[in-house]
Amino acid sequence: MENNRSTFLAFFVGGLIGAGLALLFAPQAGNETRRRIKEGFEDAGDWAKDKYQDTRYRVAEGTGKVKQMVTDKKEDISAAYEAGKEAYYKGRERLSKES
Repeated sequence: MENNRSTFLAFFVGGLIGAGLALLFAPQAGNETRRRIKEGFEDAGDWAKDKYQDTRYRVAEGTGKVKQMVTDKKEDISAAYEAGKEAYYKGRERLSKES
């Protein structure tokens, strides 16, 4: 997972650098180039914010699922413990009656 993220980040940063260089060397007025660079950074910022919000949502959703799974397993373990305890006491009682 970490390797995929690193690869994606490298491509993304490389794309930003390439786009910036293309704008700088394009034959246009300086103020037009600066405007395009500013728009590019704003678009990248919006994209990053969207990805951040999406990631937060997914993490919150995953956390909720994990909490529910832990609660379910805890209930299963508790029920198994109680069943074992009850079987122990019944077996102990049966053995004491047989003695």
